[in-house]
Amino acid sequence: MNEALLRSLTPSVLGILVRRGADFAAAEDAVQDALVEAVRVWPADPPRDPKGWLITAAWRKFLDATRAETARRRREDLVDEEPAPGPAPSADDTLQLCFLCAHPSLTPSSAVALTLRAVGGLTTRQIARAYLVPEATMAQRISRAKRTVSGVRFDRPGDVATVLRVLYLVFNEGYSGDVDLAAEAIRLTRQLAAAIDHPEVSGLLALMLLHHARRAGRTASDGSLVPLAEQDRTRWDTGSIAEGVEILQAALARDRLGEFQAQAAIAALHADAPTAEETDWVQIVEWYDELAGLTDNPVVRLNRAVAIGEADGPRAGLAALATLDDSLPRHTAAAAYLHERAGDLTTAARLYAEAAGKAPTLPERDHLTRRAARLNAR
Repeated sequence: MNEALLRSLTPSVLGILVRRGADFAAAEDAVQDALVEAVRVWPADPPRDPKGWLITAAWRKFLDATRAETARRRREDLVDEEPAPGPAPSADDTLQLCFLCAHPSLTPSSAVALTLRAVGGLTTRQIARAYLVPEATMAQRISRAKRTVSGVRFDRPGDVATVLRVLYLVFNEGYSGDVDLAAEAIRLTRQLAAAIDHPEVSGLLALMLLHHARRAGRTASDGSLVPLAEQDRTRWDTGSIAEGVEILQAALARDRLGEFQAQAAIAALHADAPTAEETDWVQIVEWYDELAGLTDNPVVRLNRAVAIGEADGPRAGLAALATLDDSLPRHTAAAAYLHERAGDLTTAARLYAEAAGKAPTLPERDHLTRRAARLNAR
C-alpha cells in the first residue's frame, strides 16, 4: 500500500466533494472512510485510476451518511445526482483547502491540526502522537475545527498570510512521534508554491529548506543541543541549502519583500558562512532591521540585539537588549550569552542558571544548565 500516494490524493478528493456541495465536516469524514476502504481493498485489487476510485468511494460514503441523517430532504437533490464514473478531474484544490483550514475563526492549534488532517492526509492518531496528546483529545480538537469551517464558502479567496503562518507553525513543531512535521510542512509548502505565484510563499519555502538543512548538526550523539556556532557544518545538507538560496534569490528579485523572505535571507547568511567566525553579522543586522520594519515582533528585536552583539561587540548587544522587555522568552539566555562574550563570567553563569529554569524544553534546559556549570567551574 502506497501511503504517500493516499496522502497526496487526500486534498484533491476532499476538494472535489466540497465543490459538489458536501459540507466540509461531512466530506472530510467521507474521505477518511474511503481511505480506510482503500487500505483494505487496494493491495488485492489496485485501481487503474486511484484518484477516481477515491472520489467515487468517498462520494458514495458521503451519500450513505447523508441518507441516514435527518437532513436527507434538504440534500435530496445531491443524492439524486451522483456523477457517472469516469476519469478523475485534474483540478487541484490544495490551495483552497489550505485557505479553509487556516480560517481566522480557528485557533492556531486547531488550524494546524485541521491542515495536517485535511491537506496533509495524516490520521488523527499520527497528529496526536506528533503533538504528544491523547488521540481522543486531538479528535475533539479536529471535530470542533471541522464544525467551525463547515459553513464557510469554498469559492472565496483566502488570506495567503494566514496560510503561511499556519504552515510555519507546523514546521516549527519539528519532529516527534512517527511523523516528521518539519518535512510535512516543507511538502505542503511546496504544494502551495506550485499552486500560487507569491514571493512570500517562496520565501517561506526557502526559509524552511535553509533551517531544515542544518538539522543534522543541531544535536550531539547523546541528544544534547549544539549551538549554531559549534555545529559541524559538514553535516549540513548542502543540496537543501543550494535550493533554498536559489528560491530566495528569485523571490527577492521581485522586489516585494516580506517577513519570510527577510528571515530566509538571515538563514542564508548563516548557511553560507564556511565557519562561524566568517559569518557576515553586519549584513545579518541589516536584515534584522528590515525584518523589524516589516513586523512588530519583539522576538525579532531580541534576535537583532544578539546579532548586534556579534557585529559591534557584546556591550552594544547588551545595550540593545536593555531596551526590551526582560520577560520575553529567551531574554535571560541572550543576556547570559552576551555577558559571557563580554567576559563577565559570574553574571553570565547566574543568568544561564536562571534561564535554565525558564527553558521551554528539556534539551534547552539541560544545555543552559551545562553552560552555567561550565562557567562556575572556571
